[in-house]
Amino acid sequence: GDRMGSNNYLQQIYHAAEPGYAGVITVPVLFDKQLKTIVNNESSEIIRMLNAEFNALAVHPGIDLYPEPLRQQIDEVNAWIYPSINNGVYRSGFAQSQHAHEQAVDELFDALERVERILQKQAFLCGDVLTEADVRLFPTLIRFDAVYHTHFKCNRKLIAQYPALHRYMAKIYQLPGIAETVDMDHIRFHYYYSHRHINPTGIVPRGPDVLAAL
Repeated sequence: GDRMGSNNYLQQIYHAAEPGYAGVITVPVLFDKQLKTIVNNESSEIIRMLNAEFNALAVHPGIDLYPEPLRQQIDEVNAWIYPSINNGVYRSGFAQSQHAHEQAVDELFDALERVERILQKQAFLCGDVLTEADVRLFPTLIRFDAVYHTHFKCNRKLIAQYPALHRYMAKIYQLPGIAETVDMDHIRFHYYYSHRHINPTGIVPRGPDVLAAL
């Protein structure tokens, strides 16, 4: 029979791939259906694999989000955007002290201001073409006003109050294939309902309607 069987929860996949696994259950997961095991669970590595290793199967193999001439620049941008913004919202929301929260929020909004200044001068983070750096930033931006602003107390400003960032987010959302990856109802439900240590009632707010403004 199928070694994986019927799985409703990701932890079942982890335990089937490695019996006795005691680590953290995280997403995303790159899963090998033939060997029935987890190949990788680190998003920064998976995005590189999907960019280059699956071109034989890709519908658009010519798309390269990590082009050789821009690699150093992409790496440099990722190096401050990930800790300050992608992870910064979590550091803010899961902070266990006022000081830790304020430190994370200050770093987060300093970095958002830095991105705003970059995008006032160019279309994307590394110039005039979409790269891996933009793909990594977009999910945090699209969730920000609906979730992180309130749920994680990142409420100094909305992304909608940054003209260049908001235009940039809309531009990426309107690219072919992007909109169908964004399920705002699922995003809201996941955060507000599942983080009971932050939101004990599990009440999920109805707004704001982020997508209507894009």
